[in-house]
This record gives sequence, structure tokens and C-alpha cells, in this order.
Amino acid sequence: LKTAEGNRVNNYRDWGIPLGRRFRALKLWFVIRSYGVSGLQTIIRRHIELAQALAKRIEYTADFELLAPSPLNLICFRHHPKGVDDTATLNALNERLENTLNSSGQLFLTHTKLGGAYVLRLVIGQTQVTEDDVKKAWESIQSTARR
Repeated sequence: LKTAEGNRVNNYRDWGIPLGRRFRALKLWFVIRSYGVSGLQTIIRRHIELAQALAKRIEYTADFELLAPSPLNLICFRHHPKGVDDTATLNALNERLENTLNSSGQLFLTHTKLGGAYVLRLVIGQTQVTEDDVKKAWESIQSTARR
């Protein structure tokens, strides 16, 4: 049964290219064809370098903390102001920080929970991202958190 209307209505979701392995591989093939293997490697390595630099910066900032290792381009952190140690308060604070930053339109963070802690996640992965973009994002995160 295609839809509740039976055969009287066309269900256009069935009219696309099948999303099997071959089609998913085609998308990767186009990316490799556009950038080349070495070009793609360069972009990925740059993203990892930028993430490592930001992770170090977060590690040395007094009112922020890393909550998971950052071996690639994903950074898991949270704002942890001095004197605030209640998990529920920290979770609410970081959720509010995420919502404020995301609604600003300047950057977009996601979140997860690790061991009951509300964790902000920042991924450096846009093709044309620069060191300056990452610095501006970090400055925006810090200034918003401190307000």
C-alpha cells in the first residue's frame, strides 16, 4: 500500500534514485573527483589542526573545560564558571548558552550528554573554514558565556 489513498495517489518518495551503496559511493566519487585525494587529505588535516588548536585554547581557559578527547575535528566542551559545581545548574547554563549562540546565526553548536553533563559540541568541518573563523567562533562563545 503506497499511501492511505491506495493507487489513486503517486508517492513521489518512490521516484528517486535508490539509495544503495552504489549511489552513496557516487557522492564520494564526485568529492574525490573535485578535490583529488591529496586535496581532500589537505582539507581534512587542516580541519584537525584547527580543532586541536581550539581544544588547547579551551583547555587553558579557566571557565571552560574539555569533556572528551578531541583526536579529530569534534570538540566536546562546556562552560564551567568558577564556584558553580551543581550539575543541574551547569546543564541549564550550557543549554542556555547553546540556544543563545545558535539563535544568533553566527555559529551552530550541537550537544550531547556525557555522564549526565550537558556537553556542547563544535565541529570544524566546513570546506573553506579558516583560522580566523575559528577564532571568531571561540570569541563569540566566550563573550556570550560571560554575559
